[in-house]
Amino acid sequence: MQCSWKAVLLLALASIAIQYTAIRTFTAKSFHSCPIPNPVNCSLSQDTDAADRLCDESPTFLYNLSRKTHVLILATTRSGSSFVGQLFNQHFDVFYLFEPLYHVQYTLIPKLTQSKSTTDRRVMLGASRDLLRSLYDCDLYFLENYIKPQPVNHTTDRLFRRGASKALCSPPVCESLGAVDLHLEEGDCVKKCGTLNLTLATESCREHGHVAIKTVRVPEVSDLRALVEDPRLNLKVIQLVRDPRGILASRSETFRDTYRLWRIWDGTGRKPYNLDVTQLTTVCEDFWNSVSTGLNRPPWLKGKYMLVRYEDLARNPMKKTEEIYDFLGIPMDSNVERWIQNNTRGDRSSSKHKYGTVRNSAATAEKWRFRLSYEIVAFTQHACRQVLAQLGYKTAGSEEELKNLSISLVEERDFLPFS
Repeated sequence: MQCSWKAVLLLALASIAIQYTAIRTFTAKSFHSCPIPNPVNCSLSQDTDAADRLCDESPTFLYNLSRKTHVLILATTRSGSSFVGQLFNQHFDVFYLFEPLYHVQYTLIPKLTQSKSTTDRRVMLGASRDLLRSLYDCDLYFLENYIKPQPVNHTTDRLFRRGASKALCSPPVCESLGAVDLHLEEGDCVKKCGTLNLTLATESCREHGHVAIKTVRVPEVSDLRALVEDPRLNLKVIQLVRDPRGILASRSETFRDTYRLWRIWDGTGRKPYNLDVTQLTTVCEDFWNSVSTGLNRPPWLKGKYMLVRYEDLARNPMKKTEEIYDFLGIPMDSNVERWIQNNTRGDRSSSKHKYGTVRNSAATAEKWRFRLSYEIVAFTQHACRQVLAQLGYKTAGSEEELKNLSISLVEERDFLPFS
């Protein structure tokens, strides 16, 4: 008997949900064993004393005793998130992870069968929150559920962009480095350090005072509410936004196949009939929804949310970085200052990687104005007009205005942190 395509789709979604549920069931650790204290959790039991002892003996699961600051850089692809991540990666007391949610996405929702269904999104976000909570608790073993092939004896060579994390390319995680290897390129780290030992990585995480994670796989800040309100964490969200016109230009250049139709439009002046406009509008909708939540200042985000425009950071990186660290309550060390001085004045040839961060940051923020045709810019301005106004990005009324760099398309705005 032939199955209809609907039946096949339902079976596939059910399989994803079962896989995720199994991971949660069979990998639950003591981190989740003592929930927030209340009469049900710690009093109503056949053995009240035993329940009380469980909660009393596990205080680190009730609240964040160490008061580590847990930082989440909430961004979208090609918005400058790798640059912002380096502002934490260079700090001597911050354990930084680059896109660990990559493994969740490509385990639960394989690349060739990705969809935009609500079910997929729910499964992905649920798994992402569980993984983030574990990583902030320095439980890197939880990652093993999503790394393929699964690590053997807690070692793997498959962690996505391992070399983008300084802590994972330094002692004690990487003991093979000499004094001349202190500033490795990403690819060199993987070659010299060999396989990643997750036990050593866990120990390194615990030795650091703070944990920072970058992700482009969580659409909106409201998706993080459960983590923000979790008393076991001290989570603070840095939401990074960028002019959608700049994001589109950067994606078209970086992801040439995926954005091929946009490139055809840009080159020929003719808009393809089958252009996937959601590649643009989804960014604008996510920005609008997330920023609206943040700027409305709900009580659960008090002291937990800061909005950063990439353009402000690019124009004045030292000042903006100081503001970010002030918001987090973490002293900014000299390593970060030195990195900013060395990495915001380079040219494109200085960067060996498409996700590299060595560049003239101010010029990079404006480069889109010469990459996109005015027709595409005008289309983007209309499709994203709400979020452009919300974030203080001006529209260009003509091609002459677009190409004239003496005319700023970024309004002066002071998005103060919600404190």
